[in-house]
Amino acid sequence: MQAQSKTPSTLMVVLAFATVYIVWGSTYFFIQRALAGFPPFFLGAFRFTLAGLLMMGWSLSQGENVFLAKAIKPAAITGLLLLFVGNGIVIWVEQFLPSAMVAIMISSAPLWFILLDKPKWAENFSNKSTIVGLLIGFAGVVLLFSEKIMASMSSLNSSRDLFAMALVVFGSMAWAGGSLYSKYKSSADSATVNSTWQMLAAGIAFLPGSIINGEFDNLNLASVSTDAWLALGYLIIFGSIAAFSAYVWLLKVQPATKVSTYAYVNPVVAVLLGIFFAKESISVLQITGLIIILGSVLLINLHKYRKPKPVVSSAY
Repeated sequence: MQAQSKTPSTLMVVLAFATVYIVWGSTYFFIQRALAGFPPFFLGAFRFTLAGLLMMGWSLSQGENVFLAKAIKPAAITGLLLLFVGNGIVIWVEQFLPSAMVAIMISSAPLWFILLDKPKWAENFSNKSTIVGLLIGFAGVVLLFSEKIMASMSSLNSSRDLFAMALVVFGSMAWAGGSLYSKYKSSADSATVNSTWQMLAAGIAFLPGSIINGEFDNLNLASVSTDAWLALGYLIIFGSIAAFSAYVWLLKVQPATKVSTYAYVNPVVAVLLGIFFAKESISVLQITGLIIILGSVLLINLHKYRKPKPVVSSAY
């Protein structure tokens, strides 16, 4: 009975997934808008430090035990893997790699979740619908962006961009590893406290890179466009505080493979936003990719909707 009392409501889970799916699907666009006014390391430092401080203020106002030593260390390690390495690589490579290409390479994250989640190997590898769903989902993302990838391949700088692409794969692995570390090693019961220290650790980690690259020397905040400031505000409030907190909470209450489906749905949201707000066109091939991706998410969650087989007891 105690386990049931800790089971989150279906509504809360649905809202958290919707937040991660929709908000993170829009952050690729807003990162590029913010980079038009802010250098990459400064953007990471400012975004995550301010978001972490706001989260700390909220946690303290709610009477949370924020300064718990045993909770800070695992949260800081998670923040470095997720936000500094994983998200930091995305910020850096989006200076010169097409966002469509970055989205495809980031979508390999669910596969890394399966490979790195050793405690769940027996369960995950025995669940055929999950494995097939993950593979089909990745194929759907590739299909969704295939036309843009082919169009952008000719403009790539071979040595620099191959290195950047390898970094994105490494960042995807770091994100999956950090997520699993948070799921199994986190000692804080509060998702807001976890998020606070994860973001503060990442924000502080970005500072040396910003200083070494001389970003502060050439930065004039007064000349930054309103558009870039608004994009940064969106990333702080919605991308970090709302969506990241929802993600951290979902990792505690849902299977990691299911949570990782955000990496397939985010590109779908990004494309739909482009159609409705940037008046971009969509091809039959892209529509096919969208349908395949949504089908893969259904497959990954299929076991949840199956009714358990009745247990037949033998009479002796």
